[in-house]
Formats: sequence, structure tokens, C-alpha cells
Amino acid sequence: MAYNDLFLRAARLESTERTPVWMMRQAGRYMEEYRAIRAKHGFLEMCRTPELAVEVTLQPVDLVGVDAAILFSDILVSFPGMGLDLEFAKGEGPVINNPIRSKSDVENLRVADPIEHTGYVMEALKILRGELEHKVPLIGFAGAPFTLASYAIEGHGTRDYEHCKALMWTDPVAWDMLMTKFSDTVIAYLCAQIDAGAQVVQLFDSWVGYVAPRDYEKSILPYTKRVLAEIKAHGDKVVPEGVPVIHFANGAASMLDLVQQAGGDILGVDWRMDMKKVVEQIDPKFGIQGNIDPVALFAPDDELEAMVVEILEAVGTRPGHIFNLGHGIHKTSDPEKARAMIRFVHEHSDRIRAGA
Repeated sequence: MAYNDLFLRAARLESTERTPVWMMRQAGRYMEEYRAIRAKHGFLEMCRTPELAVEVTLQPVDLVGVDAAILFSDILVSFPGMGLDLEFAKGEGPVINNPIRSKSDVENLRVADPIEHTGYVMEALKILRGELEHKVPLIGFAGAPFTLASYAIEGHGTRDYEHCKALMWTDPVAWDMLMTKFSDTVIAYLCAQIDAGAQVVQLFDSWVGYVAPRDYEKSILPYTKRVLAEIKAHGDKVVPEGVPVIHFANGAASMLDLVQQAGGDILGVDWRMDMKKVVEQIDPKFGIQGNIDPVALFAPDDELEAMVVEILEAVGTRPGHIFNLGHGIHKTSDPEKARAMIRFVHEHSDRIRAGA
């Protein structure tokens, strides 16, 4: 099997014969093969068992045909190493049983050691590099400081962020201490992933779209910028050609100018913004990842194909485009629809790039 380096070349802003595709949460519940493993093992058990994480990571590469593999894990796996009591409650998602609510809570928080506390992630990455040597590139990832802080403070997923924003506004000293500890943890974690073999890394700021631009600029941007800069610098030391960094700020269409100030090589965008406007607003020095609606996989094939073409034509021949869903694939999606989307992207991007 010939090595498919489309994704890696696009991430380096090199010209490619067609547009690469991968999907956030591509190793997940929409696949029967994943559900069979999940029925026998807890979610955190799967994350912490390298053999299981490797098996699940490889499933969409072999069965769906994506152009990159992303490590099966979770953005919160560093929490126990920081002193946070994490569990995944059935039907509720992640729950932190000792949420951060005060300055003293922040002071008790540790910076997690990536080898001591999440060595299983590094082991899985090393195994995966061997398994994927003749297949596709490997993506590592972490949550961004704000998104991690929001979970740690609220204690669970939310849409209001009242505790998180209250701490940010009322106690800037505690907020700085908290964001610094999360930044230190993320930097160490992603650097260790690069050392273990991740060829590209993605920083997920999944919930940053729930803050106002003024708060992002003042209370979030400085930390995200530092994380991205240090990760980039480390990758440049480890690999001669560098390790591309994808910065995905979900829901941040209203502050793309600030997101660009944060940095990264590729900016991930969600489906809430027209791709023509994205191309106009994002500096050509950045690649672009996205941005079809995840629910598009429930549309009829002709409509799905039309949406794919619209995005590809908006990007045109601009280098550095990576096709992805605007967020994670839904658990009830049909894998055959994912295969169809990938086929449409490859066929039409080949045509567009060839000038047909």
C-alpha cells in the first residue's frame, strides 16, 4: 500500500492533487466496530489501554477511507494528574466531582506530567506510528486552556458558563494562575505527543465561542497564543520540516481576527460561517480546515454532494485546505454517508485543482 501523505502535505501548505479529508470524532460510536469494543470496555478504560486505543484509532482508516488518523483519546485525560476527579457518567458525559470554584482550589491544582500521568497516550502513539507507516499520517491533540478550564470549573458540560465567567471576571489573579497551569499542562502534553510520533497536532478550543470577543482578547488569547507558539517551536526542533499545528476555535466566527492572532498553521472553522467569507478573512499564511455541517451526513447524496462542491469551489486552488466536519461526527451517522462525502471531496477537488 502506497503511503498517503495528502493530509501532511496540505498541513504544510504544499500543493496537493486533491483535498484530504478526516473527521473529528472519526473513531467513535457511529461505527459498528467501535460499538462492539465499547460494549466490553468503559470509555476511560479504552483511552488508558494502548492496545484498545490503537485498534479504535485504526478503524476509520481501514473502513471509512479517511486521509489521516487521529489518536483515540479525550481532551480531559490529563485531569486526574492535575488532581481533578474525572468520571464519565453514563448518559451525562464527563463529570468532575471536585470542580474548581475558588483561588484555593486553583492553588491545589497540579501541572500534570505527560509521562507519569498519561504515559499510555504516548505508548499508543508510538504503536500507531508503526501501524500507520505505510498508510496515513497521525494526528495528536489536546484541549485548549479555556476549554479545559471551563470543564474544570463547571464540573460538566454546559451552555452558560456562569461559574467559569464569574471566576474570570471577579478574580483575575486566580484566573491567571488557573490558565497558566492548564497552559503548562497542555504544552508538556503536546510536546510529549510530538516526541512519541504525532506528525500533526490539533488544539481543540471547543467552547471558546461562548465568550465575547473582549473577554477572549483579554483573558484567553494570551494563553492560547503561548501554547501554540511553544508547541510550534518544539515541533520545529524535533522534525526538520516541523510539526504542523491545527487551531480549532469552535464557534469563533465573530472573532476570526483574534483567532488568527493566537496562531497555529491551520485554522479550523465550523459550519456557521460561509467558506467564501472564511477565505476572504483568513490570511493566506494559514491553511484552512473545515467546514461542512456534521448533520450534512444525514442529507440525500445529491444535496451532500452539492454542499461539498460549494465548499471546495469557495476554497479553489488555495493551498492548505483540509476538508472536515464543522465539529464531531454524530453518533447516529451512517458510515456509508461518510464514505460518500470522502468520495465527493476527492473527486471534485481533483477536478477543481486540475482546472476542469
